Amino acid sequence: MSVSDLSDESLKGFYESIRKEVEADRESMQRGHKHFFANSDDIKKYAASLSAEMDRRRLSYTRIAWL
Repeated sequence: MSVSDLSDESLKGFYESIRKEVEADRESMQRGHKHFFANSDDIKKYAASLSAEMDRRRLSYTRIAWL
């Protein structure tokens, strides 16, 4: 399924899930962990495709502050 086929709610939900995982990674990094969800290029590409689609639809969302 293409991101363009997702509903607004699903699109924002998937993006928000990634954003929360990145925040959790940041907290894990502070505790000394070395393996992170956000280090995946595939995750970053997927998040970029989601944000591009949300921009196209003019949806508001909080940008991901990558590690």
